[in-house]
Amino acid sequence: MNPLPSIQARLARALLVWSLVWSLAVALAVWLAVQQQVEDLLDESLQSAAELLKAPLMAEDATLPAESGGPDAAGSSDLADDADSGFAWQVVQYSPADAADVLFNSATAPTVAWRLAPTTGFSDGAGWRVFGTRLADDGRFLYVGQTRDERSEVQIEVALSVAAATLSIGLLAHFWLRARVRYELLPVQRLAERLAAHDPIADGGSLGVAECEELQPMHAAIDTLAARLAHRLAQERAFTAHAAHALRTPLAGIDAQLAVALRESPPALQPRLQRVRSAAGRLQRVVSALLTLFRSGVELRRQTIDPAALVTRLAIDGLTVELAETQAISADPDLLAAALLNLLDNALRNGAQRLVLSTPGRGCLRLHDDGTGVAPERLQQLQAAISAQTYEGNTGLGLMLADLIARAHGGQLVLPLVEGGFAVELQLG
Repeated sequence: MNPLPSIQARLARALLVWSLVWSLAVALAVWLAVQQQVEDLLDESLQSAAELLKAPLMAEDATLPAESGGPDAAGSSDLADDADSGFAWQVVQYSPADAADVLFNSATAPTVAWRLAPTTGFSDGAGWRVFGTRLADDGRFLYVGQTRDERSEVQIEVALSVAAATLSIGLLAHFWLRARVRYELLPVQRLAERLAAHDPIADGGSLGVAECEELQPMHAAIDTLAARLAHRLAQERAFTAHAAHALRTPLAGIDAQLAVALRESPPALQPRLQRVRSAAGRLQRVVSALLTLFRSGVELRRQTIDPAALVTRLAIDGLTVELAETQAISADPDLLAAALLNLLDNALRNGAQRLVLSTPGRGCLRLHDDGTGVAPERLQQLQAAISAQTYEGNTGLGLMLADLIARAHGGQLVLPLVEGGFAVELQLG
């Protein structure tokens, strides 16, 4: 399984979360920084509106209509319209008896004076932000106010604008970082592809020069590991070559001597000698299978094989092999012969006298004997061990070798549930 897509997905999720958190943090920081500035700007607007209204109100020819409550000078009509300007205003007359009478007010301003005592400058209260200024020495004051709701609305708009801008920058940064991470991971992806096709023996044990400096330690570690594996493989090949000669020759000699002894021994001794010769024959088959499986040269030598012709060369005394409908299969003949020898020997040792060989599908070889078989529970345990390749203590040597040979062909060994006897299927891929 290639881990890189998983790494890229995790990095993409981490970058997305980081971008969102970063955007929110920056938006909060910016908002905290500009909040006071927004308050100051709103106060400046409030003060500017008061100054603009003050000029026409203080003019000698200004008239204050009683019905509308605003100056009728052309230059101030738009400012006096609080619905357009967003401000409300009052003209309050303070008397020596501490009375505060509202002389004039805009439509949205309260009819009660904002301030019971003369007040200049900014003040808060009753949901309003108010700026007061003196109109004349006779106790008239002009107050211009703005509701807290309006000011909050302005602040929310500013906050949303800041958040939107920061989030946009964060998303752009996210996509840029994601593309950058994907680009930086390309050398790792190419290294994985090189490793998939790398043969330490054929390639001289070296991956070559790394694409980037960060991958150089990995290249060095892989080259060191490949060198150790190549050395160990060379030792195993040497051992296999010596073992083939050292084991096959004595076993062949033992079989020849037993054959001579059978001919020359008295009849009472022949059954015992025959059992010894059968055991020696099984030992030869096991050794042959092991040496074939771990032979020098690990590549498969696939050929088109006729199962009938192959089984004819693998006859085992005491076991009759019958052929059902068979078709040619593609496999390594030596490895397939080693697997079949062990499976046939297994059948014979488990009481089978007859075995049917068939090819139920392409690249599949099925052997079904009439032996004692195994219980369904034990069959499930065997199949689980073969699927997980936990052979030791769970399967015999014959099933293990057959499964290893099937896996070398890109398949595996399957144990189907049958009525009577025992069946195996070599799926060769």
